[in-house]
Amino acid sequence: MPVGLAQAQAQPTPLAHLIQLPAELAERENQFSGLCTYRGQLLLLSESRLQEQAEAKVYGLALPNLDRQIAGSTAELPFRKYAIRGLDQARARIDSAGAIYEGLEGLAMLRDTAYFSIETITTAPNCYLVRGVLDEARSLIQLDSSYLVALPKPLLPDGSHAFNAGFEALARYRQGLLLLFEYNYLPRNNYALVLRPDRMLRLVGLPPLPFRVTDMEPVGRRRFTAINYFFNGPSDALYRVAPPDPNARLIQDSSGSYQHYSRLISLRYTRHGVKWKPLLALPLEYQTYNWEGLAAHRGGYFLLNDKYGPSGQSTLLYLRRW
Repeated sequence: MPVGLAQAQAQPTPLAHLIQLPAELAERENQFSGLCTYRGQLLLLSESRLQEQAEAKVYGLALPNLDRQIAGSTAELPFRKYAIRGLDQARARIDSAGAIYEGLEGLAMLRDTAYFSIETITTAPNCYLVRGVLDEARSLIQLDSSYLVALPKPLLPDGSHAFNAGFEALARYRQGLLLLFEYNYLPRNNYALVLRPDRMLRLVGLPPLPFRVTDMEPVGRRRFTAINYFFNGPSDALYRVAPPDPNARLIQDSSGSYQHYSRLISLRYTRHGVKWKPLLALPLEYQTYNWEGLAAHRGGYFLLNDKYGPSGQSTLLYLRRW
């Protein structure tokens, strides 16, 4: 085992159960990008890449059915599909501003209202937030055409933008949202965003946080859990850290070569800003998936990848600490 992973796995290994998704959901081109629980369901957000003629949608799986599968049932999971209406109009407004829509990246539910974060091209100054009411009876989410909130991207020290990064992590906080950008390892000026019900944004201090942050889940008063992931790709050099940075040992093997790394971290929102600390590393066999979705359930977590990973398809995992 590589040195970095050996140290990361020194704690007891979490217990993992692979969920057998129906074929329609396992299809890799769903490119899932977020998870959320809502009224007894686990909601799976498709990236909804309209520019590739993808369908704008969210799937729903009943939590009792997932519990039965975790307990050993082999029955195929029934599912619901919620069409997202009005996303094409939001895309047109974003594109007309020159930001260029690239897909849905995060989902949070406040009562019956779904909030979606939208990623834009690297050079755009803002990402965006849209919202709509989830109508279970009609199996759709109708977006509010008057609601489009610009989310300012943090700048790198040279004034440029982090490649292929957006506000992928969002979670309900009081009557609003807490949002984290994907890249948060600036020497200064890292920030989370707090969105109030009146659409006002507040910047909140955040200590440098290495690697990517791809989803976040509320787990208590002012407490959250997030996915912290390093993807070892040729265009991801920005997310690499090297010795003497102590985080380098997590993403380099004994020869110094970079490798994928996945963990969960704990965050706490205080009057002085958002603090974070490591929570647990994923089991070794699940380190190489590109985890994009996280949802807490019964003392554990569901995790969902996009289309990248050794399975070659959408993969849903249930993880219990031990």
